[in-house]
Amino acid sequence: MRKHFLGSFCALFTLTVCVMSLSFASVKSDSTAIKSTTAIAKSTETEESSARSLFNNYIEDIYSNANLASSGLDTTVFEKAITGYYNLKIANLLPAESTVVTIVDFSKPSTTKRMWIVDLAKKKLLLNTWVAHGQGSGDNVANAFSNNPESHQSSIGFYITNEVYDGKHGRSLRLDGMDAGFNDQARSRDIVVHGAEYVNQNTIDQMGRLGRSFGCPAVSTEVIGQVIEDIKNKNLLFINANESDYKSKYLDEDQAAKFAFGDSSYNLVKDMLGN
Repeated sequence: MRKHFLGSFCALFTLTVCVMSLSFASVKSDSTAIKSTTAIAKSTETEESSARSLFNNYIEDIYSNANLASSGLDTTVFEKAITGYYNLKIANLLPAESTVVTIVDFSKPSTTKRMWIVDLAKKKLLLNTWVAHGQGSGDNVANAFSNNPESHQSSIGFYITNEVYDGKHGRSLRLDGMDAGFNDQARSRDIVVHGAEYVNQNTIDQMGRLGRSFGCPAVSTEVIGQVIEDIKNKNLLFINANESDYKSKYLDEDQAAKFAFGDSSYNLVKDMLGN
């Protein structure tokens, strides 16, 4: 009886030790996995922070070298445009060879030269000139915007330049709006870049503002040729304004930074974390 009891006790003790060993091994394994995942997460955070820092430095470098501050372009507007530029490249909507960005800032009055054409590769301002807004958007300052046909209002957001054609305003450049609900009716509305006789200093002197279009970003007849040659063939055009309702999926700064400066291991780490 005693031998039977001792045998049972030893067997039970051995089983308990084995279970405890297995449990400890499981906990240790889980702990190692958690530490590994935490290390990957920290590495990803560091990489994202590094990419964002490099992206900000890149924007500042072009802004400085192209002397954009002296030309009146706000740095925050320039940053929006560059962010959109890279997000559109992520979406394969801009070709790899595209390096020219056009910015129109309708938060500024029409009497100022509020269009900038910038070559990012050369870090050079190609042109700074006047540009008209739609007659339904306001007088000297544009304060109302629409995507609707017959509104004669300007539409804000990201565009991609497309084909050149000869129309009622002479040589013109078609635009495709990329922001749903804000400018994606541009083609059906015939919102294009064209030259206009009412975009010049003489009109400003006479009226205290530029003339206005039916919604097109119209420029002077003196520069329309250069504008078209600089920005045609699928380059970015961004129209900014003081419009709090404007939202765009192309303003994702983190994605832009990762695409431009993120390490190639980013997507692998992202998949490992299940994000």
